[in-house]
Amino acid sequence: MIPPRSIVIHGHFYQPPREDPWLDEVEAEPSAAPFHDWNERIEQDCYRAVAAARIPGHAGRIARIVNAYEWLSFNFGPTLLEWLERAAPDTYGAILAADRASAGRLGHGNAIAMPYHHSILPLSSRREKTTEVRWGIADFLRRYGRAPAGMWLPETAVDHETLEVLGEAGIRFTIVAPHQVNPVPPRGLPGLVRLGSGRTIALFVYDGPMSHDVAFGPLIRDGMAWSARISALPSGGDPPALVSVATDGETYGHHHPFGEMALAMMLERVREMSGATVENFASFLARHGAHHEVALVAPSAWSCVHGVERWRSDCGCRIAPDRPTNQRWRAPLREAVSWLTAQCHDLFDRDASRLLQHPAEALAGYGAVIGAGPEAVREYGQRFVRSPLGEEEVVRAIELLEMERGALRTLTSCAWFFDDIGGIETLQVLRYAAWVIGLAGPDAAFLEEGFTRRIAQAESNTPALGTGRDLYLEHARPDLPRPVRIAAGLAAARALAPEAATSHTWRLDGPDDALGLISVRSGRRYTVRVEYESDGLELRVTARSALLEAPVALRLEDLPERQRRAIAAVLRGQVLTRLLTREEHEALDRGDELRPVVRHALTRRVRALATDHGQEARHAVNQLLTILEQLGQAVTFEVQTVFYRIWQGGFQDEPGMIALARRMGFDVSGSA
Repeated sequence: MIPPRSIVIHGHFYQPPREDPWLDEVEAEPSAAPFHDWNERIEQDCYRAVAAARIPGHAGRIARIVNAYEWLSFNFGPTLLEWLERAAPDTYGAILAADRASAGRLGHGNAIAMPYHHSILPLSSRREKTTEVRWGIADFLRRYGRAPAGMWLPETAVDHETLEVLGEAGIRFTIVAPHQVNPVPPRGLPGLVRLGSGRTIALFVYDGPMSHDVAFGPLIRDGMAWSARISALPSGGDPPALVSVATDGETYGHHHPFGEMALAMMLERVREMSGATVENFASFLARHGAHHEVALVAPSAWSCVHGVERWRSDCGCRIAPDRPTNQRWRAPLREAVSWLTAQCHDLFDRDASRLLQHPAEALAGYGAVIGAGPEAVREYGQRFVRSPLGEEEVVRAIELLEMERGALRTLTSCAWFFDDIGGIETLQVLRYAAWVIGLAGPDAAFLEEGFTRRIAQAESNTPALGTGRDLYLEHARPDLPRPVRIAAGLAAARALAPEAATSHTWRLDGPDDALGLISVRSGRRYTVRVEYESDGLELRVTARSALLEAPVALRLEDLPERQRRAIAAVLRGQVLTRLLTREEHEALDRGDELRPVVRHALTRRVRALATDHGQEARHAVNQLLTILEQLGQAVTFEVQTVFYRIWQGGFQDEPGMIALARRMGFDVSGSA
């Protein structure tokens, strides 16, 4: 038996948003292979695994499967929940069910809220703090069906104004690291901060050494050792009343494979201990209150020893300290983004009063509908639009609300956290900036000039990448108006792959020669004329629109991923009908995987070049090579070997064979 104590294990579950802001869809991220993207990979590694954690039994067999969220204090970033609700509904449902189960057991659910976006609130304006907190609460209420008692702050970054905003919104507690308060309350009890408004708020201080040993050390690999650590008496002083651990939720299964099993094992062992109560912060606070007054170290965060400098200066905090890089780019990026968001707020205030009844109220309540889907956004905006404004004014009013959402997205902290401005997290924020600027209407050119002038001072550690301005122009700002690209993809899919002619945020209306592309969120309509033709594996699309100075020609690779992949599959099937033998078709009919069948067909066609290396035979090999690339496969060792022997057997100087050799990876610099 151990002295009576409560145990709270908190997981902060969050991923940087990855959606294309024009589509609200995550496109392929090759670095996440073999998964489509990092959201999909981490969902399987962690979020799904925690919801169905295996507890081992005799001889390594599974004894039980448990939803560990039922015993885990947790928060999920609202932007991550947006994705989970659509892409992983079973996991999403298990998270909500766990909160209901814990509320039934403890009277207080395990889930706590988070600001809508993962921004560093001490670096945000009072207006941005208030909006983020209220949007996070509104999203939480919609999903969990109850008001949150606590709120996790991104990076636990906090200052006095942030606590005031939490208090005003009715939040009773947040969670901080030991170095963020002085003194640390005894026995793991919560601290109490008196706010300037006269309110108070509780601060739960997690156990720093134990949390470190879970996140980075040995405990995450051994649930038995972890439970023993929790039950151990301190070397001196009173036994703890509360033992609390806080880590990134991705610790459990993603950062540490099978970490969710150690978590589940530890929770089961601790629950069996006499005197131990596994609960959450809200239930503990309801029983014991907070009485130990503490001073806040402000501003501060759990992942920067310099306050919050990691998100605005070259403070020395980085991922790879042994590499000779600097983070001087952080300051101009912060200046540029802060300037852009302030300009967007001014633009909203200037125009919304003409279009919306109660603009401040409309903005404050927007968090309740962002994650509810584009139709909900449209209906919400229509409720606030002044009567009797026309359709164009309704569209513009909703675009102003969307512009405010986009401005807050540009403050996502991940853009500054890592070591170089060329990382995927910063590029995502630059895409948000381009999207926001596109929503600014007549002010777009002014905003883009001011933004790019400021980020031109942010230099990458990789000279080839250039400055923030170079990255914005090359990787974030669309070289082709996004509605044109989207309309071309949807129209071509409607003809060739109808199952892919849909979009979460766009819909088609009318024939191809007068196509209407309509934003489901705002109702904005674009007219695009589309013509397309296919030849083998190739697709050519011509688009005409008032958005363009002249018609543009698009290839298959220029279309949005979902439509591109579906169309490619259709064209591939048509070509393979001609290129495969009867036996190879029968293999596919039996359910054999396509990749080995294509490899077999390619080997066969390459061998045939020994007796027929004419244009048609080479074209067949080229088409199979293209299909192999589409399937994510490299040219096999056998194919290269067979081809090389044929090529060197008397065809070294033939242009068609030289072109094939180049595609197969050979050095042809010395060939004619």
